[in-house]
Amino acid sequence: MQNSSQIFSLPENDARVSSTWEKFLSGESCGSDALRRLIDDSWRRCQTADVDPERDKAPPPLSEDSLQRLLEEHDELLSAGTPVMAHARQFLDETGTVMVLTTNGGVVLNLEGDPSTSAAAAERIRMLPGSSWSEAACGTNAIGTALAIGQPVQIHSAEHYCAGIKRWTCSATVVRDPYDNSILGVVDVSGLNSTYNRHSLALVVTTASRIESRLARREMELRYRLLDLCVSRVGSPTTDGIILLDRRGNPIKASDRAQAALNSLSANGRMSAPIELSKLKIPASFKGDLRTNLPEWLNNDWIEPIIDNGQKLGSILTIPNRSSHLVQRRVESVSVKSACDKNASFERVIGRSPKLLEAVACAQRLAKSTVPILLLGETGVGKDVFAHAIHGTGAPVDAPFVALNCGAFSRELLTSELFGYAEGAFTGARRGGMVGKIEAASGGTLFLDEIGEMPLDLQPHFLRVLEDGAIFRLGENKARKVSFRLVAATNRDLRKDVAEGRFRMDLYYRIAVAAINVPPLRERVEDIPAIAGYFLEKLAKLHGLPKPTLSPEAMDLLLRCDWPGNVRELRNVLERAMLMCSDLVLTKESLPPEIRKLEPLDPQSQLVQAPNLEMKSLEQVEKDTIISMIERQKGNMTAVARELGIAKSTLYVKLKKFDLGSGVQGLPATTSEVHAGAIS
Repeated sequence: MQNSSQIFSLPENDARVSSTWEKFLSGESCGSDALRRLIDDSWRRCQTADVDPERDKAPPPLSEDSLQRLLEEHDELLSAGTPVMAHARQFLDETGTVMVLTTNGGVVLNLEGDPSTSAAAAERIRMLPGSSWSEAACGTNAIGTALAIGQPVQIHSAEHYCAGIKRWTCSATVVRDPYDNSILGVVDVSGLNSTYNRHSLALVVTTASRIESRLARREMELRYRLLDLCVSRVGSPTTDGIILLDRRGNPIKASDRAQAALNSLSANGRMSAPIELSKLKIPASFKGDLRTNLPEWLNNDWIEPIIDNGQKLGSILTIPNRSSHLVQRRVESVSVKSACDKNASFERVIGRSPKLLEAVACAQRLAKSTVPILLLGETGVGKDVFAHAIHGTGAPVDAPFVALNCGAFSRELLTSELFGYAEGAFTGARRGGMVGKIEAASGGTLFLDEIGEMPLDLQPHFLRVLEDGAIFRLGENKARKVSFRLVAATNRDLRKDVAEGRFRMDLYYRIAVAAINVPPLRERVEDIPAIAGYFLEKLAKLHGLPKPTLSPEAMDLLLRCDWPGNVRELRNVLERAMLMCSDLVLTKESLPPEIRKLEPLDPQSQLVQAPNLEMKSLEQVEKDTIISMIERQKGNMTAVARELGIAKSTLYVKLKKFDLGSGVQGLPATTSEVHAGAIS
């Protein structure tokens, strides 16, 4: 990014810039410090391209038919940009300026702004839909120069290359594709010289950012529509390899047999070398036929476009697995060993709730592939346990498992931790350099916890490693080949971060090929007794103490807690209770004050022991959870509904269902008040 002295124009230098321009055209040496380097570079590009310095307007706009085709070709950019520009209209009224949206070739698609400007001065210089404002067409101008350098820029008055446009001042920046960072177009604000304002550049940068956010949201919506339509087909039982491709030809989900099917193509001589599923790319334009320009090894009949409501969402690639019988025999020969390994690897995942078992089953299936896995879940749910289990199931016995928390380091330290460095790379660098975590994980698994905290400017470098299978240590020019299985984890909503520009879309889709949701402890209350028993046994060995048990009253309190810190918090509570209690039975008094303040259930419910937990109905658990949350939020029903993830009206319906009209702090006193709250 250029510094502010390069980005912003200085109107006070106008006369000196004008003199420099005349010298430049006459072939004299300029040598003026009033001329910004980016303007000098642009003038030289214009001169090389034989741009007429006397031009006073843009070339004639496209014909009506050609313009219509161009608008259709860029309909997604227009759909995202038009409402954002309409919102900016209020900032442009009576300023004498217009906002322009162009293609990546500088052709105007849409204008918004002060009607007097667009109807008069802008029309005289052909600032119109269909006209081209690239540097090659109109010389140095904010639209064309922003496209040329890919950065925000202001061009004022004499800085324009063409004499007839020097009455104008303009600010522009590029709009980039959130998926691959390519330039889609330009947002520009232009007006006559008197309208110059440094803040115009901030307006176009903000507008471009909002357009990019809308494009990102649309891309994710299309992908999720595609997944909803096709996920059952990808998971169907078949020996063929099934790969779901997005509309750009990138794989986003695959069946268990997909990699084997790709390998069989190489074994049968259809392709020269096997392709890793993670590196598969089918050339496809989401605007054109998904079955054109296919690689030689791919039969046209194998690919099926997915169209929903007339819109192309992607395609399904089905590769016949010609070695299916061989693969089946190989699987049968090692089935006993695989089952043992699987059980051993996932034995630390304690519980039998449906949501947990679903996550474990998904992890076990995916562990056999090499695709990146993204573990989603709140802090403390045990994402690291899943990562170890996936590694233990899918990696060779002696393969390394390397973990790194992306949120525990500054940007500089995280860079060196990931990539390593050469000796003398920076002051304080270790003699002999250092192997980075990526390199150390080669041949095994790299577990990146809190990947959502990875700095935005570091993400493209990590993406390049995933794409190329090679790293460069800091201070080295030598590429080092690496091959590892990536397991990433986050407690953030990365889709929201992508839409808001805090996480790169291309990296998100690269690491989220397969996502697993690890449920929070409050959604699997029935697992608490088993987890508590596991921790009590483990902690007893750790501290050299006999294993204690939990009294029914203490267990009841544990079952009623919301556990915002999840399994990690439960472990800490049990460890504290064990160390604070001298008896072999942990009672209510052994628990922390914040747990003890939860009132126990009636004596009958205290008879519920861990082995008989199923006696407590789901309705009772739901009722207890609502009561606990209301007390915790001190009767703030809006906060209770938000924490429970339900609508406020739904909460009032449940209050009426469970007859919770009184007796709980913060609740309405009567059922009529509950009904009134539900319709208010």
